[in-house]
Amino acid sequence: MSAPFDAFRTARWFRTINLLLQALLVLTLVGGLNYLARNHPVRFDLTRLRRFSLSPETLSYIRNLRQPVRIVVTQSADDNEAPELRGLLQEYKIATEANPNAQITVDYIDVYQDRRKAEELGLKQPGVIRLFSGDRSRALTVNELYKTRRIEDKSTNLPGATTLERTHFQGEQALTGAVLDVSSPDRKKIYFLSGHGELDPGSTDPARGLSDVRDQLRLRNFDVDTLDLAAARQVPLDASLLIITRPQSRYRPAEQELLREYLGARAGRLLLFLEPGLEVGALGLGLDELLFDDWGIIVDDDLIWDTGSNNITEDGELLLYSFQDHPVTKALITSNTPLRLGLARSVHPNPARSVGNGLTTVTLAATSPGAWGEKEYRKVPFAYNPGIDFRPLPGLDPKDRLGVIVAAEKTAVRPGLAFSVRGGRVVAFGTGDLIANQRIADAGNQTVFISAVNWAVDRDTQLNIPARPIERFQLALSAGELARLRYALLFALPGLSAFLGIIVYWTRRH
Repeated sequence: MSAPFDAFRTARWFRTINLLLQALLVLTLVGGLNYLARNHPVRFDLTRLRRFSLSPETLSYIRNLRQPVRIVVTQSADDNEAPELRGLLQEYKIATEANPNAQITVDYIDVYQDRRKAEELGLKQPGVIRLFSGDRSRALTVNELYKTRRIEDKSTNLPGATTLERTHFQGEQALTGAVLDVSSPDRKKIYFLSGHGELDPGSTDPARGLSDVRDQLRLRNFDVDTLDLAAARQVPLDASLLIITRPQSRYRPAEQELLREYLGARAGRLLLFLEPGLEVGALGLGLDELLFDDWGIIVDDDLIWDTGSNNITEDGELLLYSFQDHPVTKALITSNTPLRLGLARSVHPNPARSVGNGLTTVTLAATSPGAWGEKEYRKVPFAYNPGIDFRPLPGLDPKDRLGVIVAAEKTAVRPGLAFSVRGGRVVAFGTGDLIANQRIADAGNQTVFISAVNWAVDRDTQLNIPARPIERFQLALSAGELARLRYALLFALPGLSAFLGIIVYWTRRH
């Protein structure tokens, strides 16, 4: 009697030990997998466009950062403006986890619920990405992360209504450029020229001061200073950009030569703001050879006048809606934001400039077709006089419009190199107070100025990171098809599972 009992007890112990060993093996397997995942992670991006992978260029940069970078994203409770952004920022964090001294960290702040924390960081609006590294910072907007196109707006019955559609996500290019900018120990230096009655970056005067612009530039990791060419007799070697704002007296020949040498031999960069009322040539500022001969830019001695009600504000300010596609105007086009100007003069490329000499000029912003350049602007009332006043020149883009902002860039092909070498850059504005304290708060004015500065100093243009197209999937179902799909999910799938269970039960029972 004892043998069967002993055999049964032995088998039970074997089964118990077997179950314990299985449990131990499962725990060991799970623990080992977690150890490997924690200490030796391997990630695979199986998406068709590799949406969750950083480019080799970005990885080579951020894995060699010398100091940590903090990224703060402002959002509201219901904010979903950039669905691709959160995944991209996670990739930046993961890529720098192996470098404890220079990691990228990401924080999200609700500007309405965490108002105190947002104000401490200088953040007031949702949809802003700000990067911090040491005492340097840089701000990006959500619009800078996308390429867009204008399409018909079918959500409204208004004829001709359009809206903007995002076509490509270029967040990696924008973020990598910003990370490199704030983490670099070298800060680009901008000089405002003085000595000729220019606007003063140290003044808080609404009409004559540029203190708000100075603060905006410092906020974006620029050093700002003033430069009197007559006193210094040279352009400093650390000058990344020169800005001339509303000069009132003529530049001496020695100063003109310093500017020409800086822009030519040193591939310098210049932003020039010229108000009406002073000629640019021999009787005025003495900048003819610099702009006309060297850069193919003509600044007319006129005053732009427009009688269209949609193009002039109640205060007599000029509104510009026409922009050419260019890095300087991209943000204006994307946000559909106009420029608001005071007195302005026409600026346009020289139609007789030689082709193939490495000089490229483009009219960035232009008036409406009904505007003209009033030559006798010291006499009122204004009226267009054929043969005297300026009309748009034929053959220049944009057609039938007077240019107000023109950009020029030089490139050169060096012997033995298969690519061109970028030279100097000039942006000429036909208005003098676009960035004065009383105007820089306007969204369009600030946008075009910051974009012009970024383009002039090569910010965000050194990276060869392609933009990823945004994929859209649409499932069109009628009301009947939607109802059938609902019933199938509610009854068909559970019913199929129950039927298979009954078959298994019946098979095992018989």
